[in-house]
Amino acid sequence: MIKKDKDVIIIGAGLTGLALGVFLKEKGLTFSVIEKNENTGGVIGTRDNNGFIYETGPNTGVLSTPELIRLFDILGDKAELETADKSASKRYIWKNGKWRAMPSGLFSAVGTPLFSLYDKFRILGEPFRKPGNNPDESVADLVRRRMGKSFLNYAVDPFISGVYAGNPEKLITRYALPKLYNLEQNYGSFIGGAMKKAKEPKTDLEKRATREVFSVKGGLANLIKGMVDYIGDDNIFTSCSENLVDAAKDIYTCTFIKDGEKKKISAGKVVTTTGSEDLNKLLPFVESSDIRSVTGLNHARIVLAAVGYKKWKGVPLDAFGGLVPSKEERKVLGVLFPSAIFSGRAPEGGAQLSVFMGGYRNGGITGKSDGEIKNIVLEEMKNMMGTGNNMPDMLDIFRYEKAIPQYELSSGERFAAIERIQEQYPGLFIAGNIRDGIGMADRVKQAGQLAERIDLSS
Repeated sequence: MIKKDKDVIIIGAGLTGLALGVFLKEKGLTFSVIEKNENTGGVIGTRDNNGFIYETGPNTGVLSTPELIRLFDILGDKAELETADKSASKRYIWKNGKWRAMPSGLFSAVGTPLFSLYDKFRILGEPFRKPGNNPDESVADLVRRRMGKSFLNYAVDPFISGVYAGNPEKLITRYALPKLYNLEQNYGSFIGGAMKKAKEPKTDLEKRATREVFSVKGGLANLIKGMVDYIGDDNIFTSCSENLVDAAKDIYTCTFIKDGEKKKISAGKVVTTTGSEDLNKLLPFVESSDIRSVTGLNHARIVLAAVGYKKWKGVPLDAFGGLVPSKEERKVLGVLFPSAIFSGRAPEGGAQLSVFMGGYRNGGITGKSDGEIKNIVLEEMKNMMGTGNNMPDMLDIFRYEKAIPQYELSSGERFAAIERIQEQYPGLFIAGNIRDGIGMADRVKQAGQLAERIDLSS
């Protein structure tokens, strides 16, 4: 009989895997985290360069779930939460050569130049429209039906670009934006549903999930460091190759190569948090047709350029950032202003910006050279941010070939296949951003819920 070394094996030391480790440790369960890369944190990273502190992957999260609040409570001073400066709470949308403020409420939506007069009347009538009856309705179709074409073009399309870097015509609402879908299905409308939900009773943790934009003092890498410190280095194995999970009755065994030596860890439960591309080799015992359903999804390709100016002479940075509708046919998805909302990100009087490119509009940009990407950034900074001929003091480029999974029509079969696999192999949990959402809050929520399920079944 195989001896269990741990209660749980976690494959992947990105945000989901590490957050799961934090929640499991709090519950007193034993576990090991196995990571193929040298560093923990997945795509989350922070650099300190030439007086600028900037992110190499996700720039911010949203305090939208009780699990995320709980994570920061557990970590305490290991990761100091920093919320965005309220003086820069605006969001800009690019239209006809100008940045225009995104409406923050119903009345500002009526006055904005972003939407047509016809659609403004449609917005006022939104609470009185009947819910849709197509469960596979795309985000674009749903928004056109309830809010109008201009609202799709200048509110939802840029939002989808900022979150998924995806195509609203292909993303399915109940998979990609389940909260929006449920507002219509459960309450009859977006506006009326949001008002009713706001009045529903909340737990103390839910009340603290304020939906504020957040980071961590010194950058998101300090969130990763805080989780690693809490978990303990002895529970995390990095630079692991040839990772393989074997299933035998109620025992899962993970074998891997670490520092040239083959290692083996056994546990009653195993959680995968890796990208879908790793699952075929990682779980060879799973039916190939089910694995194909799980791994057959599209990803957005993204280029992030972190840009820094020691003396900022461009447009006022009085917002969270700006998003660019696909209709405007620019070469960037959006520009965030981290130094406007978080302290210490740039020298006094300077600015640090994050420029996002690629997605479904221009996925081929990841194949361009650094010089080509730099020229695109400088051109767009000049035309959109008013920098003129001022050259940045820092420009760092990051490419992500499989940045964001797209929750398209195939997602239904993916989720069903995951459930079939987990039913066939009790104790195996397939997690990560291939299900349950892609945002930082989604990842931590999934980890917290998994920890509860694992604890109850232990």
